[in-house]
Amino acid sequence: MSNPKKNLSWEEFQALGNPDNVPDEPAEKEDASIEELLQKEILRVHLDKKNRGGKIVTVVRGFEYLYEDELSELCKFLKNKCGVGGSAKNNEILIQGNQRDKVIDLLTAKGVSNIKKSGG
Repeated sequence: MSNPKKNLSWEEFQALGNPDNVPDEPAEKEDASIEELLQKEILRVHLDKKNRGGKIVTVVRGFEYLYEDELSELCKFLKNKCGVGGSAKNNEILIQGNQRDKVIDLLTAKGVSNIKKSGG
């Protein structure tokens, strides 16, 4: 693993030497449930078949409030209910096949209020 270099200003450098200036513990993520976070999301569901060998994939985009583990848990739920494969990466969920209507129904039942079809 590479450690990214950061240029420090003189004040930041001086602050490192004083143990009184040590920052507090990093804040833990909120204890909000997935349903509460999904209510804030603005999601778009569309079909894609570019760079996939002609196969259609349902893509859900617009996740801003979910962490990676919550996103993968939601992806697992959608894959299980649709009976197909898929993945969660780059803040989007990919579900194999044309599952757009089923995904919209499932996410609406989960509490997403702002979800729309986009694309063809």
